[in-house]
Amino acid sequence: MKKILFLAQIFLSSLALYAQVPHSVTVADIPVIGISGSVSLHFISPEKISYVDLSSSSLIGDLPKKNILRIKAIPDSVANLSTSGDAGLVTIVGETFIAQYRLSFLSPTNPELVSTQIDILPTYMRSIDISGIGLSQNEMKSNALSLLERRGDSRIKKESAFGISLVVNRVYTLGDCILLDLSFQNSTNLIFDVDELRFKIADRKINKSTNVQSIELKPVFQLYPFERFSKSYRNIYILKKTTFPGDKEFSIELSEKQISGRNLRASLTYSDILNADTF
Repeated sequence: MKKILFLAQIFLSSLALYAQVPHSVTVADIPVIGISGSVSLHFISPEKISYVDLSSSSLIGDLPKKNILRIKAIPDSVANLSTSGDAGLVTIVGETFIAQYRLSFLSPTNPELVSTQIDILPTYMRSIDISGIGLSQNEMKSNALSLLERRGDSRIKKESAFGISLVVNRVYTLGDCILLDLSFQNSTNLIFDVDELRFKIADRKINKSTNVQSIELKPVFQLYPFERFSKSYRNIYILKKTTFPGDKEFSIELSEKQISGRNLRASLTYSDILNADTF
């Protein structure tokens, strides 16, 4: 009798532990979507899709657009899907979310239950940004456009040469990102064809006897393509937050295509970054 009671206690304890699994998702919690073998199903994401998993080998999928997932049944598998009715799970991961759906294979005789387009709504999203400071491409674009609307006469840095000017208007921080508001001006009648715009952290003072140590930073977002400008141009760049010691500086280097001496370099100190406004 004692042995039976002991086993019962273990069983109940196991159930209690299972019920207390934090933030778990069960199959019963996942919404059901009806599909058929005659039409494709399109999932429309509010942001770029970075990962997709189809649990059933009877389905195939592709990304015709960066935010659209298209799936359909493999023709040879339609008979098996019709028998079982279970087409498995589809898992869709964006830049800041994960969403899952159960797929139920339906007969073409019930077209009113078969879905062709699904908008991935916030109701069915779970955040994968644990820190809460990451930004999606849509959020970056929205913030960059908002920054572009701001006006002001203050400027942090301006470098000019050969009729070309590179102006650092403002520097902002947002979460773990740095937003750079840059302007480019051309007072000549010769169009400036951009070769590269590079962002680096390099030694402030360079001795000829030492090797230059520099780290190039790639923007995670830029508002507009930057290929050429005739008179004036303004753009917003977003980089991941970084730190560097006082003997180094953050530099912005603009170079022209072809053989040209119209190259510019503007430098910011660590204090310029530390004193950046919060956006």
